[in-house]
Amino acid sequence: MERPQNIKAIEEARAHGDLSENAEFEAAKDRQGFLNHRIGELEYKLCNAEIIDLESIPKDRALFGCTVILENIQTDENVEYQLVGQDESNITEGRISVVSPLGKAIIGKKPGDGIVVQTPGGKRNYELVEIK
Repeated sequence: MERPQNIKAIEEARAHGDLSENAEFEAAKDRQGFLNHRIGELEYKLCNAEIIDLESIPKDRALFGCTVILENIQTDENVEYQLVGQDESNITEGRISVVSPLGKAIIGKKPGDGIVVQTPGGKRNYELVEIK
């Protein structure tokens, strides 16, 4: 949707005449470069994407795609997260990236293992209760 709008903006900027001092043209060309780069990123991700069958993931340790239940040691409250890729992460929906500090700390852990994560608010201590 943005690409056709950007092409139109370039055409309009060209119609204003001298391109060497045309800020609208430069801005539209910069935007075009950004959009082309983003399209390239998305094409790369699509070409290299793999479908993971969540039913086939072993439940003996935390791996990409699994859902874990953690107990916050300080508050005795349980939280549930699914370990996903960066593009899928959404903390409000309970999906955390495997490259986030908490995600990195969870990967490879087994039920009963302790997890310590340094956050901006200080260290948080969890216990991995269950892998779904």
